[in-house]
Amino acid sequence: MASIVGSPMRKVSLRNLAAHKLRLVLTVLSVVLGTAFVAGSFVFTDTLKHTFDGIFDEVAKGVDVRVSTEEELSSGVPFTVGAQLATIDGVRAVAPGTSGQVVLLDKEGDPVQTGGAPSIGESYLPPGQAIEEPAKFVEGSPPAVPGEVAINVGAAERAGLAVGDPTKVLVPARGTIDVKVAGIYSIPSDTGGFIGVQFVSDQARQLFTDGEHVAYFDVAADGVAQEELRDRVAQEFPDLKVQTGTEVRDEQLDQIQQALSFINYFLLAFGAIALLVGTFIIYNTFSMIVAQRLRELALLRAVGASRKQVGRSVVLEALIIGLIGSVIGLAAGVGLAYGLRQLLNAFDLGLPSGTLQLSPRTVVVALVVGVVVTVLSAYAPARRAAKTPPVEAMREEFVSVGESLRVRTIIAAVLGVLGVVAVVLGASSTGGGAAATVGVGALALIFAVLLGAPWLSRPVVGGLGAIFARPFGTVGRLASTNAVRNPRRTAATAFALTLGLMLVSVIGIFGSSAKASVDQIIDNGVKSDYVLQGPQMMGVPVGAAPAVRAVPGVAEAVSVHFVLAKVGDKSAGNGVAVSGPIEDVFDIDILDGSATLPDNGMLVSDTESDAKGWRLGDTVTLTSNDGEDVPVQVSGIYKTTGLLGSWVVSEQAYQQITPESLRSDFLVMVNAAPDVDPETLRGPLEQATDPFVIVQVQDREEFKGAQAAQIDTLLAVLYGLLALAVVIAILGIVNTLALSVVERRREIGMLRAVGMHRKQVRRTIYLESMLIAVFGALVGVLLGLGLGSGFIRTLRDQGLEVIAVPWGQVVAMLIGSAVVGVLAALWPAVRASRIRPLEAIVDV
Repeated sequence: MASIVGSPMRKVSLRNLAAHKLRLVLTVLSVVLGTAFVAGSFVFTDTLKHTFDGIFDEVAKGVDVRVSTEEELSSGVPFTVGAQLATIDGVRAVAPGTSGQVVLLDKEGDPVQTGGAPSIGESYLPPGQAIEEPAKFVEGSPPAVPGEVAINVGAAERAGLAVGDPTKVLVPARGTIDVKVAGIYSIPSDTGGFIGVQFVSDQARQLFTDGEHVAYFDVAADGVAQEELRDRVAQEFPDLKVQTGTEVRDEQLDQIQQALSFINYFLLAFGAIALLVGTFIIYNTFSMIVAQRLRELALLRAVGASRKQVGRSVVLEALIIGLIGSVIGLAAGVGLAYGLRQLLNAFDLGLPSGTLQLSPRTVVVALVVGVVVTVLSAYAPARRAAKTPPVEAMREEFVSVGESLRVRTIIAAVLGVLGVVAVVLGASSTGGGAAATVGVGALALIFAVLLGAPWLSRPVVGGLGAIFARPFGTVGRLASTNAVRNPRRTAATAFALTLGLMLVSVIGIFGSSAKASVDQIIDNGVKSDYVLQGPQMMGVPVGAAPAVRAVPGVAEAVSVHFVLAKVGDKSAGNGVAVSGPIEDVFDIDILDGSATLPDNGMLVSDTESDAKGWRLGDTVTLTSNDGEDVPVQVSGIYKTTGLLGSWVVSEQAYQQITPESLRSDFLVMVNAAPDVDPETLRGPLEQATDPFVIVQVQDREEFKGAQAAQIDTLLAVLYGLLALAVVIAILGIVNTLALSVVERRREIGMLRAVGMHRKQVRRTIYLESMLIAVFGALVGVLLGLGLGSGFIRTLRDQGLEVIAVPWGQVVAMLIGSAVVGVLAALWPAVRASRIRPLEAIVDV
C-alpha cells in the first residue's frame, strides 16, 4: 500500500469516493450495520459482566470460610454442625445461613413481578451474630420477631410498600404467611427485578428448612488465614463443601459469566449473519463500481499505471470505506447496546443496570472485523479490474458480464446433490450426530445456491417476469430483461435476501412445528379437565392441590412433581412423580406391565428401558441429593411421550427422595366428578387457588395456548435479531438499483429520447426490483423450509414429531418481499426518471 500513499493513484481513489457521495454512504451503511451488531454485543455483555462483578464483590464479604453441601438441592447442612465448627481451632464465630424461593405480594395482593430475577427469602442475623457484612437499612429497622420482614429498596418500589405496611409472602413449600414490613435495606446495584425478603432467623429456619438443617454456615477466622482455616474445617468435615469467602464469590461469578458467554455467542452469531449478508452487498457494490469505472481504469493503465496500482487503488477505497464504516459502527454499537438494555428493561427481564462498558478489545474487534470484511469483499473486483486489458475496456460497447457460468454451475450442482443427500441421511436419524449431518448438508446447499444462483436466476426470474410483468406490456418485458441481463449481479443482490429469509423460514417452521407437536402431545396425552400451572421456575405451591381437592365436584387432583435423583454416581435422568392414578389424567400407552403405580413402583419409558437395560420386575435404587437410597421396582413400561419424563415414581417415593423444604408441584391435573359439568368448576377452582396467587387454572386449550406463548416469545426475539440481516439485504437492493441506474444512464437516456415517459421508467425499475426480491425470497423460503424440516426430524425423539409448515408466514414473506422490492426501488426509480435524455446520450 505504501507505493500509492501520496501518489496520484491515491488522489484518484479519494476523489472518486468524494465524487460519488451517495454511493459511498450506501456502501458504508452496509459495513456500519454489521459491525454495530458485533460491537453492540460486546458492549452489552461487558456492561452486564461489569455490573455483576460489582454485585458479587459484596457476596460473602467478611466471610472467611463457608460450609455447605456438595449438592445444591439437598436438605442442607445439619444444624449440629454449627456447634462442632465452633470448637475448631482458629474459629472466632459461626453463623447459620438459610434461604429459599418466595413470592412477595404488593399492596393490592398481587404477586410482584421480577422479570426472571431471583426472589429470595433469607434469614437476618443482627451485627453481633452475623459474619457477612449486614445490609444497610435506609428506612425502619431489621425484623425483630416472627411476622416482621425487611425488604430491599427495589422490592419496596415494585410492591409499593413502605415501613409498617402489612402484606403477604408466599413460600411455595409452606403456603402464604402474613407479614409486616419492618424495614427497607439497600444492596449494591439495587436495580432490575431482584426481590430480597429477610426474616428473623427462627422463622427463616421454619419456612425454608426441615428444622434440622440450614443452607450453610459462615465461619469467621481468629488470627488464621482463610486457606488454612478452610483446610482445617475440610479435614473435620470431608463430606461437606468447604470454601473460602473468595472462592464462594469466584464460583458464583463464574456461573454468571458462563451464562453471559452464551448470550455473547448468541448475539455474535446474529452479528456474523449480518456481516455475511453485508459482505455480499459490499462485494456486489464494488463489482458494479469497477464495471462502471473500467474505461476510467483502462485510461489510467494506458497512461502508465500498473496492474498493481489499479488493483491497490480499488482496495484503498475499500480500506477507507471499511475504516469509516467501522468507526461509525462502533459508535452505533454503543447506541445499540443502550437500546437493547432499555428494550429488555421495558420487558421487565430483571437485569441489573450499570454504566456502559467500552473495552479496548471491543474497539479493536469492531475495527478489524469491519476493515477486513470490506477489504476481502472488494478484493475480487479489484483483481478483476487490474487484469482487464486497457484496449478492451475502453471499447465503446464493452460490457463486463464476467466469465462463463459453466464451471460454477457444475460445482453448484455437485454441492447441491451432496447437500440433499446429507440432509436426507441426517433427517433419517436422531441425536447430535444426525443434526450435525444435516448441518453439513445445509452448508453445502447454501454454497450450492451461492454458486448456482446466477444460472438459476435466468429461468426463475424469467418465469416470474412472465407472470408478474406481462400485464405491464413492453415495460414489463424490459424490466424482466434487465433483471436477468447480468445474472451474477442479480444473484448477488438476491442472495443477501435469500440468506436472511432462509433463516427466518427455518425459525418459522421450527416454531410452527414445536407448537403443533405440543398441541398433539396435549390433545393425545392429557385427559384431565383442568391443569393448574405456576411460574416455570417455581411451580405450583404444595398447598394448592389439597385446596382444590376440597372443592365440591372435584373427583381428583393429581399432583405432578419433578424428581431429581441419581443411580450410582450418575443422574437418573428426567423423572416425575404423581400423587394419584396416572391413567386417570394422562393417556399413557403401557407396553408391558401395568399403569397402576404401587408405593414402591416405577414406570419406565421404552426409550429409557432400552438405554438403561431396566426391565419389568427389576429393582432400581434411586439416590437422593442427601445420599438416601430409595429402592423402586419397575412395574410397567410405557411408550415414550413428551408429557412425562423418562420414568415415573409414586408420591411416597417422591417424598423420600425430595427434602420437605424443596417440594412443589410442577402441575396439578384436575378431573370433575362424572355428574359435574367441568365448566361449572372453573369459578370454584379459581376461588380455591386465590390464596396461591401464582397459580393459573387452565383447561386444555388454555394450557396449549400457554405453551405456545412461550414459544412465540422466543421466536419474537429471534425474528428481532434476524431483522438486521433483512434490513441490510433491503439496503443492498437499494444500492444495487441505484448503481444500476448510473450504469445504464445512457441507455435510459436513449429510451427517454425515443418516447418512454418518466412514469414508465419508474415502473421499469419498480418491476425489476420486485422480480429480484421475489426471486431471492422464493429461493430462501424453499431452502429454509427444507433445511428446517431436516433439523426437526432429528429432534423427533425430543417430542418434535409434527412438521408444520407456516403457510401464512410463507405467503406473507413472498408478498412482503415484493412490496419490499418496490419500496427499495423508490429512490433509484426517481433518480432514473429524472435523467435528461440529451445529457445522458452525450455522457462519456
